[in-house]
Amino acid sequence: MSSPRLTLDRLRELIAAGAVDTVVLALTDMQGRLQGKRIAAGHFLDEVVENAAEGCGYLLAVDIDMNTVDGYEVSSWETGYGDFVLKPDFDTLRMVPWHPATAMVQCDVLQHDGTPVAVSPRQVLRRQLERLAGYGWQAYAGTELEFIVFKDSYEQAWQKDYFGLTPVNQYNVDYSILGTARIEPLLRRLRNEMTGAGLTVESAKGECNLGQHEIAFKYGPALATCDDHAVYKTGAKEIADQEGYSLTFMAKYNEREGNSCHVHLSLRDEQGRPVFAGDGPGGFSRTMEHFLAGQLACLAEFSLLLAPTVNSYKRYVPGSFAPTAVAWGRDNRTCALRVVGHGASLRFENRVPGGDVNPYLALAALIAAGLHGVEQQLALEPEFTGNAYASDAPRVPSALRDAVAAFEASEAAGLAFGKDVVRHYAHAGRVELAAYDAAVTDWERRRGFERL
Repeated sequence: MSSPRLTLDRLRELIAAGAVDTVVLALTDMQGRLQGKRIAAGHFLDEVVENAAEGCGYLLAVDIDMNTVDGYEVSSWETGYGDFVLKPDFDTLRMVPWHPATAMVQCDVLQHDGTPVAVSPRQVLRRQLERLAGYGWQAYAGTELEFIVFKDSYEQAWQKDYFGLTPVNQYNVDYSILGTARIEPLLRRLRNEMTGAGLTVESAKGECNLGQHEIAFKYGPALATCDDHAVYKTGAKEIADQEGYSLTFMAKYNEREGNSCHVHLSLRDEQGRPVFAGDGPGGFSRTMEHFLAGQLACLAEFSLLLAPTVNSYKRYVPGSFAPTAVAWGRDNRTCALRVVGHGASLRFENRVPGGDVNPYLALAALIAAGLHGVEQQLALEPEFTGNAYASDAPRVPSALRDAVAAFEASEAAGLAFGKDVVRHYAHAGRVELAAYDAAVTDWERRRGFERL
């Protein structure tokens, strides 16, 4: 069986043999979604490999509904909504097993002079990885996405206004072998076809909310982890649709447990040795202490990159396994930062992101926060033990409005990301807030239609 990870030469062979006739050319947008084109395989080889391709700049200047939005510097009516260059990163070439004769490549977004588009999520992360490289360090990461599966198709869910859907499980199936067997045919497809796309699957398990599940993938280099995350999130929806189901990664679908996306991070040096392990208390290196202290110092200011929507902040409920306290602890799931592993496996888990997170921006935020701690030589506060929900520790921002204001005012964010990136994503946050403020919700109608 051939490897799902392709070289360009292998892709040429598959196209010549008629085994591939379509290449998906994809970028990741501000919302973490794959956008792009399906390209005829011959045209891909003849033109795109050598010359790249183009896509409208509005892909990095729209809201969730793909509406054009005023106020972005990178692309607007005033600039004519011109094209960006989509340059394939051939390290991301892969097969797409859930579509016949299809391969995929992910792209960097460039200006026509070849300079990177700074606000592109992949470039935001690349910039932080370059900063790490200046210390001789490489980031390794894992993202743990939860999702809820419904027996309704996406078309049926749309027609029902996403209300009154039937989850595939009627009770809590956290770790339940019996409960997960109800949906094992879909979960098996997801595991096997993601393996066929080059992801390394570790496990699948049930979660707490009705119909909620998680598939875990192997920890890897940060950029590749984010690329795989984007492929998985799109592919999972496409496979569910093919099976007549729908699934959602939204952070808080209902008042029960939300969909998390815990992010694990560690560093290695140029020889592959762990950077966080050391002879200090708890087996920490001095770098680990500073890096973790930076997470605590910057979490509130960088939370917009971890929790980008109005809905994100509805996860943060005491006792829900979503964090409310900016604190760190050893294997303590009540803290925003949970330290796990030892020696070479020592790492921290940020529990703030939900399933709606853009992984490139989240990992960029974690790296930038850690480097802030290293550069400022921040001291690490003592480990928190006990129930952080009941503590007097600083709080995770409770609303998107607070997160936007904190990010926009953050000196650390401006230094780490550049003012153009800060303006861009602060504006995206305000666009999200304006859409929410203008919406009339079903909650308002139920409360006010008759009784007010």
